[in-house]
Amino acid sequence: MDLGNLNAFIAIAETGSFSSAAERLHLTQPAVSKRIAALEQQLDVRLFDRLGREIGLTESGRALLPRAYQILNVLDDTRRALTNLSGDVSGRLTLATSHHIGLHRLPPLLRAFTRAYPKVALDIRFLDSEKAYEEILHGRAELAVITLAPDAATSVKAVAVWDDPLDFVAATDHPLARDAQVTLADIAGHPAVFPGDNTFTHDIVRRLFEAQRLTPNVAMSTNYLETIKMMVSIGIAWSVLPRTMLDEQVTRLPLQGIQLSRRLGYILHTERTLSNAARAFMALLDAQRDDLA
Repeated sequence: MDLGNLNAFIAIAETGSFSSAAERLHLTQPAVSKRIAALEQQLDVRLFDRLGREIGLTESGRALLPRAYQILNVLDDTRRALTNLSGDVSGRLTLATSHHIGLHRLPPLLRAFTRAYPKVALDIRFLDSEKAYEEILHGRAELAVITLAPDAATSVKAVAVWDDPLDFVAATDHPLARDAQVTLADIAGHPAVFPGDNTFTHDIVRRLFEAQRLTPNVAMSTNYLETIKMMVSIGIAWSVLPRTMLDEQVTRLPLQGIQLSRRLGYILHTERTLSNAARAFMALLDAQRDDLA
């Protein structure tokens, strides 16, 4: 089975488009179509339904997709295992991380890593933590540095590096900011802008309210913390932000007895052989964790 054909199949399945798959693979669209035709001929099945502009996996395509991931992951795993024998720290390191961590936590570590290991080509993918988690599950990234999930799959190893305190915040002239002390019930009565429903941070905040049998008044949501901060700063709503983002634009709300935080760290797939480059980056992260302990 041709690996190029499998890569084309996966790219189309993930993007839902022959043209997007061609762009990802740096090929022409006819070349991608030719690869799929060859794969379908080899397997004697139809892999995609083409309904106008809509592309969907057939039953055979859905059956092939996890096996295609497995085939490519085994090959990559074998290649890394053989390369590791040399002890050389080189090659490509695919690292997934969130925009927030990439901006606020990783720069010193990335600088140290690139200076110590100049032969490593870093492939940094900025994704939501939840999407980065999926990249690890499917073997498309070696490491991900993300907001850790409250609950992770058994095949994913999670290592906490930073404790990231979260604060309830509002604009300086917001009604909640005028009180010397507010309760969670007080806050729940005002409009809020929340992290997206699919985010780990949203789950952390939601569980806090559920524990007190409260329902926050979520007026809008977004996955981008900088956007949340902007909307809070102009008085539209209150929200929850990492303490590292607080400045004169927003004020911390005085909730007594409530300490909220999330864990930031790295994850990897337990069944994947890591490259020497990934192990070297993990060592930097572990050293960072030990320094903060």
